[in-house]
Amino acid sequence: MEKTLLILILTLGCCLAASSDSYNVTGTVDEGGQCLCTMIMPDNTFPMYRMESLETASHNLTISVQREITKIQSYQSSLAVYMERLSNLTRRVENVELGIVSYRELDFTLMKLEIQEMETLAVQLRASFNGSNTIVETLFMEIQNISVMVNQLESYDKNNVLAVRREIASLRKRLQDCEKNQTVFNPPPVIYGTCNHGGLINVTKPFVVQLNWRGFSYMNGGWGKDSFVEASNKNRFWVAPLNTDARLMELVRLYPAYDDLLLYKNPSDKTLSKYNSYSMTYDYSRCGQGSGMTLYNNSLYYNCYNSQQMCRMDLDTNNVQLQILPDAVYNNRFSYAAVSYQDMDFAADEQGLWVLYSTEQNAGNIVIGKLNVTSFTLERTWATTQYKPGVTNAFMICGVLYATRPVNTRMEEIFYMYDTNTGKEGKLSIMMDKMMETVQNLQYNANDHKLYMFNYGYLVTYEVTFRPESQ
Repeated sequence: MEKTLLILILTLGCCLAASSDSYNVTGTVDEGGQCLCTMIMPDNTFPMYRMESLETASHNLTISVQREITKIQSYQSSLAVYMERLSNLTRRVENVELGIVSYRELDFTLMKLEIQEMETLAVQLRASFNGSNTIVETLFMEIQNISVMVNQLESYDKNNVLAVRREIASLRKRLQDCEKNQTVFNPPPVIYGTCNHGGLINVTKPFVVQLNWRGFSYMNGGWGKDSFVEASNKNRFWVAPLNTDARLMELVRLYPAYDDLLLYKNPSDKTLSKYNSYSMTYDYSRCGQGSGMTLYNNSLYYNCYNSQQMCRMDLDTNNVQLQILPDAVYNNRFSYAAVSYQDMDFAADEQGLWVLYSTEQNAGNIVIGKLNVTSFTLERTWATTQYKPGVTNAFMICGVLYATRPVNTRMEEIFYMYDTNTGKEGKLSIMMDKMMETVQNLQYNANDHKLYMFNYGYLVTYEVTFRPESQ
């Protein structure tokens, strides 16, 4: 009995020994003498699921970091190549600035492609580093700076160096011609208002007088001075910008002298539109349409607004005469290239007043009309084979039509001629520099042998040179 009680106490001791821990344990002994313990576990069990989630996230981060390391290693390799290219480009540009190499040795297209590749890589690097890497930002700025520099050099080359080369080529040819003839011949100057010459041979560089008085927004119009050889006031200038719709001419400004034009002084305005206070509307019937106007013998000639009629306004009396131009198309049917509503283009020269237009019968080709100034009627016409929308503008000199076309945004070519004196037409090539791309109005003045161009709102002049009469 004592032995059995001792075993029971030892067994219970084992069960009770567990209670020495921080857990609350109770136990019982079954019939076989086995100790049965009931254990109450605390709430803070081991976070198995969170550990598995963290392990997965750690694995994914390891893969992502390895991928970024590989990408950066690739960028570093490419960056080293492009750094070398940038260094080479910098040296090439510096050589050009120092005059070591000529502009012809530069391949601007290749340089721009290389710069574009480097810009693409720099953008990728900036995205990878979230714009926080100082080295990449500095490199990106250097690439942009050299890109601007190359573009400026290319622009300078096109607009200046090529022009100088053409001048040198022209001078070389003239020297060669002089060497062949072994004589120097300076033709006598042509007297203003006469045709003692062999036709147009050259045009000087453009001279920009100023921006028209209405501002840069008024890009279409015309300007000049009286083209009549015996004009009473040959020094009076006129400027007629169209409204911003590039169609309506309702205002003409006159300046008594060239200095007044330059200083915007002493202007007088001619308003062509009339306001009807009863109907509260404007009457545009006396207004002009398009930029084909010209001043001849104190009268302004232009295409009447929205009609087939020609208008003539006496600047002294403000009286406006209207006359139909037979068979002429209008309202932008066959205007010049890139210029709207110039269906009728009035021109003057040593032989009188002309109008250049098109007809359906002549399939849109230029028709040259000689006007009788006294009766304000069409005196005679010449039908050419030159399509009017295929030229940018035209003018008359001594009864000869000269038409222009664009070579590029900064160069115009006088490429076609029609001589009304002989009825013959032909091709020629006389280059004209221009300040802006589109020629809105171009006309010749017999009183000073100049061309007057309205070029995107700017007033521009050219001196013309004639071939000696014997040639």
